[in-house]
Amino acid sequence: MSIRIFLSTTVLLLTTIQLSIAQLITTAAIPKVDYVVPSQYDLAIPQTDILSGYLGNRYQLNLEKRLLQVDEEGLLEGFHTRPGKQRWIGEHIGKYLEAAANTWLVTKDSRLKQQMDRMFHRLLETQGEDGYLGTYLPENRWTSWDVWVHKYDLFGLLAYYGAVGDPKALNAATQIGDLLYNTFGDTPGKKNILKSGSHVGMAATSVIDPMLDLYRWTGDKKYLDFCRYIIRAYDFEGGPAIVTSILKHKRVDKVANAKAYEMLSNIVGLVKMYRLTGDKDLLNVINYTFDDISANRLFVTGTSSDHERFQDDHYLLADTSAHMGEGCVTTTWLQFNTQLFSITGDLKYYNEIEKTIYNHLLGAENPQTGCVSYYTPLIGEKPYRCNITCCLSSVPRGIALIPYLNFGQLNHIPTILLYEPAQIKEKIKTSSQQTIPLELTLTSEFPRKGTATLQVNLPQSAQFPLQLRIPEWATNYTATVNGKTYKSEPNQLLKIVRQWKNNDKISISFDIRTEIVNGGKTYPGSFTLKRGPQIFALDQSLNPQVDFETAKLVYPEKAAIKLTEAQDKLPKNWVGTLAYSTDISTSDNKKQSILLVPYADASQTGGFSKVWIPTTGRQ
Repeated sequence: MSIRIFLSTTVLLLTTIQLSIAQLITTAAIPKVDYVVPSQYDLAIPQTDILSGYLGNRYQLNLEKRLLQVDEEGLLEGFHTRPGKQRWIGEHIGKYLEAAANTWLVTKDSRLKQQMDRMFHRLLETQGEDGYLGTYLPENRWTSWDVWVHKYDLFGLLAYYGAVGDPKALNAATQIGDLLYNTFGDTPGKKNILKSGSHVGMAATSVIDPMLDLYRWTGDKKYLDFCRYIIRAYDFEGGPAIVTSILKHKRVDKVANAKAYEMLSNIVGLVKMYRLTGDKDLLNVINYTFDDISANRLFVTGTSSDHERFQDDHYLLADTSAHMGEGCVTTTWLQFNTQLFSITGDLKYYNEIEKTIYNHLLGAENPQTGCVSYYTPLIGEKPYRCNITCCLSSVPRGIALIPYLNFGQLNHIPTILLYEPAQIKEKIKTSSQQTIPLELTLTSEFPRKGTATLQVNLPQSAQFPLQLRIPEWATNYTATVNGKTYKSEPNQLLKIVRQWKNNDKISISFDIRTEIVNGGKTYPGSFTLKRGPQIFALDQSLNPQVDFETAKLVYPEKAAIKLTEAQDKLPKNWVGTLAYSTDISTSDNKKQSILLVPYADASQTGGFSKVWIPTTGRQ
């Protein structure tokens, strides 16, 4: 045997062994504790879920332009050279590992795998024998943002463990959990966690979220007990009283100092506690939180916060000076609704997921550069930056969740939730309880057009249900299979049960509603356009003829709205193909042609953009 053949055979054998070990490790990474409250929607990623089209392109850009371009040394230097330069600098590696692990599960990108493996091992080199994995010197431990940093350590390590199955990740997370359990509590000799974090203690207590994940992975009840202690600590002297305040006032702006990110992080933890215990008081807190934010404190683009806090009812200032739409709040609001949709299967939560994804989440990351805006205004230039700060690490985490939300098992039925082009493979149960592989190919030009084709590929003919979500903005919805047409109303689920054959196709058609949205209490003399799930904006770089300082436009009656596709008017370097022109009268009764683009695409070239356009009234 030649040396070349021998080496090739050896490499192939070693590669096969490595793949086999990786497969064994991955399948072994299964939580030991299931939820008491049953899930209506399974958040597990399908075997294959490859998105293309509008969302797929932005998802890939998040990988190429953001995750693969992170400053590795910057993420790790606070651990390798303590103390860190910034009080919360240690959070970034955990946020990166979570986003990277969730993205690698979908893409299996070898570059990302090598990068996150390298950073994971370098992070573990800095963990102390007692489990400490922060960026503070010993004399300053458990002050300021130290617990917060360990919170994101846990998120990153557990996401990495769930994706790769490396027991070192779970061991490191367990050491952190043990350290926190042994350090904080309401028994003699332990510290008060409220005094170890900012914002009335909410920064530190938000560690409840990943600690409950650690309980699920390990089955160690002391982590659940620790989270019960945190809930008790809310009502300690000087505490945020999250549960009692929301039960009393049914308003999040009345909780502690109304800090949106930290509070929502705690409440996502309370959702998980409800799922694990069935505590009805927590369910009431969760429902009041959703109802209050969605009705009173949510921007039209699916985010919240003004100067990082929840403000009074319908107080929704949208310019750069308001520091609105903190990226961390956007991502946490997405996580909150994802948990609620998983519990209930209620489409009202999915409507919020869709709104956030298509608007404020994607709008916070520049598709040309991968740079992220900490605050993302609806009026003004989006302040994209490429450095490392809190929200610049959070937004990629939200984008990494998208493939978990376009398709899944809803009420144990495979369900298409978004109409973006996708290639999906999953194992399903037939009506006879036989498990078979299912491959779905969704072809569409959404969100440009309301048509799609769903091809069903099977190894053999089988009977089972397929489910299609009819969005709240879709009208005249029809789905046709082999000459049989099914119709449904907006905001419903259409279930098709039949004997499916290989290469069966569902032809889907719906109208994408365009509507005028007024500026509400904060912008009563302004309007914007909404087409399907997307809010549109006026970008000055695309409309040099419009005087943004003085222009007041007159919009037509709803029936007269006419949008004309105008992607040919976009500059060559523009990322995205959605653009529409429309004629609107100015205040001096002159016709003005304007070019509108989705808010998520606006300002990518540095242009001043507006969602809310001042108006003099109806035409």
